[in-house]
Amino acid sequence: MNTAHDLPAAPKKRATQTPTHLLARTAVEAILDKKGFGIRVLDMRKVSGVADLFIVASGAADLQVRALAEAVREEVREQHGERPWHVEGMEHLQWVVLDYVDVVVHLFLPEKRDFYNLERLWGDAPIEEVPEDGSADSVALLRAPANGA
Repeated sequence: MNTAHDLPAAPKKRATQTPTHLLARTAVEAILDKKGFGIRVLDMRKVSGVADLFIVASGAADLQVRALAEAVREEVREQHGERPWHVEGMEHLQWVVLDYVDVVVHLFLPEKRDFYNLERLWGDAPIEEVPEDGSADSVALLRAPANGA
């Protein structure tokens, strides 16, 4: 007899059909608005089944990491009706993860980011840097794909 324990876990699904690049773009713009720095977008599609895009950014202090996380959550919810599937790290604010299934946002204090070095760990993933004085417009991964997906 099959029980709930025998059934495979249901795949994670997002609440809306918002294109991944738009969700990520909104997150990046929210980070820029709160003066996050060292923002990088990693294209995970060919290197991992975890997500399509990782966004990695830093805040200078735990209060800024909190402000970055709250800004991302608020802007993504307001613009796309999405809430994170999972959130980690809001208790200590050294490394906060906002998991939107297809897009995962990693917000770090600089020393934790240096220690974990996700960019090196996922070194096979194409990475684009977001200019701190610019906008998400300069990042090809955050523009609409040619096929409109």
